[in-house]
Amino acid sequence: MTGARDGGRPVARLGLVGLGVISEQYLATLRDHPAVAVVAVADLRADRAAEVAASLPSCRACTPEELLAADDLDLVVNLTVPAAHADIARAAIAAGTAVFGEKPLATTFADAALVMAEARAAGVAVGSAPDTVLGTGVQTARAAVEAGLIGMPTAASATWVSPGHERWHPNPDFYYLAGGGPLFDMGPYYLTSLVHLLGPVVSVVGEASRGRGHRVIGAGPRAGERIPVEIDTHVTGVLRHASGALSTVAFSFDAAGSAGSPIEVHGETGSLAVPDPNYFDGTVRHLRAGADAWEELPASAGYVAAGRGIGVLDMIRDATGSRPGSGSGAADGGSGAAIVAPGGRASGEMALHVTEIMTALSASAEHGRRGMLDTTVVVPPLVPLTPEEVWRR
Repeated sequence: MTGARDGGRPVARLGLVGLGVISEQYLATLRDHPAVAVVAVADLRADRAAEVAASLPSCRACTPEELLAADDLDLVVNLTVPAAHADIARAAIAAGTAVFGEKPLATTFADAALVMAEARAAGVAVGSAPDTVLGTGVQTARAAVEAGLIGMPTAASATWVSPGHERWHPNPDFYYLAGGGPLFDMGPYYLTSLVHLLGPVVSVVGEASRGRGHRVIGAGPRAGERIPVEIDTHVTGVLRHASGALSTVAFSFDAAGSAGSPIEVHGETGSLAVPDPNYFDGTVRHLRAGADAWEELPASAGYVAAGRGIGVLDMIRDATGSRPGSGSGAADGGSGAAIVAPGGRASGEMALHVTEIMTALSASAEHGRRGMLDTTVVVPPLVPLTPEEVWRR
């Protein structure tokens, strides 16, 4: 199923469900892209859905149930709260509609595995954030690793710490309930990056702690209200990659900040400092063994100046299998019929593997033993350096 725009160019018809703050970033990428058309939007708040629909050409406001039952959509973009991710994805799959969701894929590994099993059985494509790993930051670092710039990779570290989202978020409750916390909130960015850089993970060892039993909201109309903490707020661990490399990770709502690089990758002949994977770009720095100073690497791979939603575009292919900006087929005005790829580079299979890493870290911390992973993933092809004017065509 496809629509058409501008002289017959095929487009994929999208429906967005969940119109919170993150939806604005997705719409900034998707609203004017010639490969897609946002034809329906839905939210639990009818007034919010009407507001967003009015800002888009030929777009209707729906309830979530109406959107998921629609027969004129090629792909559902699932931007609901984490606790609803699996249910929305499964409803889209049951309707035969491809789905791209915000991270995490689900709040439990069992639910994530069920989403992917149902998608495979139905032959429906699933994609998942984070798509930030497709930007020039992580992709340039990955290109450097693959080019042998650091020799054989041996280790990596990934660190994200903060004092907690309740300081700025007016309704931070879900960050401190099951499926929240620093691991499920920020872990997907860092763990997906590590898999892109060093390959799939085979085992983990984790530790975790919970500093306080409640948090105090610091902003908005609920400022001063105490909320319960039901999850661990500091999670750390070691990942063993199939390659033999070891990654050390730490995610925390119990620290003021960190002066270190968000991600570092080490090899026998050099090291890389990788920029914040919560963003698409940033400078990659390289230190040669024995050198006195780090040097900046020019961007050599990735979508340039990308924003959230690039993973959706990466799923959209024409009949020749070309991706946005690839220079062939319908993405450049050809006559091929637009289809949705099996998941693109930001795939459900990658999200499933990362979800198992996160749940295995938590289980290891709880039970005091190494966790062996059942899933693996084929790391997707490197994103060639793609200027903004190309991928926006």
